[in-house]
Amino acid sequence: MKSGVISPFVSDEMSEHSTILHVDMDAFFASVSELDYPQYRGKPLVVGAGARGVVLSANYAARKFGIRAAMPVARAQRMAPTAIFIPPDHERYSEVSRRVMEIFFEFTPYVEPLSLDEAFLDVTGSRRLFGTGREIAQLIRKRVYEQEKITCSVGISTTKFIAKLASGRCKPDGMLEIAHDRVLTFLHPLPVNEIWGVGPKTNEELQRLGLRTVSDIANTPLETLKRALGESAGVALYELAWARDYREVVPDAPEKSISAAETFSYDLEDREEIFRELLRLTERATHRLRKRDLRSKTIGLKVRFSDFTTITRSKTVALPINGTHEIYEIAKDLYIALKIDGSRIRLLGVSLENLSDESGAVEQLELGEREVGWREAQAAIDRAIERFGRGSVMPARLVGDEEDEPPSESPENS
Repeated sequence: MKSGVISPFVSDEMSEHSTILHVDMDAFFASVSELDYPQYRGKPLVVGAGARGVVLSANYAARKFGIRAAMPVARAQRMAPTAIFIPPDHERYSEVSRRVMEIFFEFTPYVEPLSLDEAFLDVTGSRRLFGTGREIAQLIRKRVYEQEKITCSVGISTTKFIAKLASGRCKPDGMLEIAHDRVLTFLHPLPVNEIWGVGPKTNEELQRLGLRTVSDIANTPLETLKRALGESAGVALYELAWARDYREVVPDAPEKSISAAETFSYDLEDREEIFRELLRLTERATHRLRKRDLRSKTIGLKVRFSDFTTITRSKTVALPINGTHEIYEIAKDLYIALKIDGSRIRLLGVSLENLSDESGAVEQLELGEREVGWREAQAAIDRAIERFGRGSVMPARLVGDEEDEPPSESPENS
């Protein structure tokens, strides 16, 4: 692990303000995969399988070829024919992520995970115990590397917005601190698309207006921005251009949704095959749901056809549920209601939304659907999966499929 990069954009004035860290693991999926496949270390490694799938992660050796996350695997293979492509292991990534988050909590209770591989930390109240923001960041980086043998990059500033920008500028395996009195010096030269919320369309509009840097936005009258971009977007961009971000780090933010989706190696047309894949996705999503002690009231279905047309449907039930069997039946009914038999299906996805903590859930007993035997059987299955790994126990209709070539994963699974 490198000793870290300390930016010239620091000053003692930092101690008078909040100290926010944005910790971002470096090429997380690929880094964990290198631990599991040490023979691939140092070689171009891409997490993503199936010619029709997408890249979920690429190590830095692969990124030299221009390979990036969300890129079609087929394109990545053309860009780097000698690169090694491996399927993802989401259970493994979740396991490492959990341990990394536990390290964060050793330094502050104010941890806001954004995904498996990044989080905001408010360490303002931890400075008396652990030192300055950059000293805490260095301790975290050291602990993560010693315990997990992977690296992370840390941005340090007084707001979430600037801390996240800073972490992106010190990757991989670095540290960058932007003090309160240096924020605008750091921020204003950046291109406009560095601001949260500036996507391709907004960027195009800003370029049309001749606004190319954050400084350009900051020095444009607010009314001009509101007329060009709308009231909400105009105000938001203007505030961020002056580094005004009042959001606090929210610990234990409730998970908004859990989903599983797959882009298949060939278009599916057979109804029974579609139902098997739908069951597989439901089993994967509900296992994660129960592992987090959550239940869902809204079950969603996503279907993408061979022409890339995509439709979604959902159903909200009266009381939250978490059983594979009952959620699968709802997802299956949503599919049947589409009346699309004979269509060629490229992607299927199951989403579980409107989540609640299982401890406060009310049992829903419906004739023939929520029998005690089902719950006990599901709990036994979950224990077997935790002990022996995914594939050790599965619904009978999926037995035998594991020997086939696995479908390629879609980014929704990450």
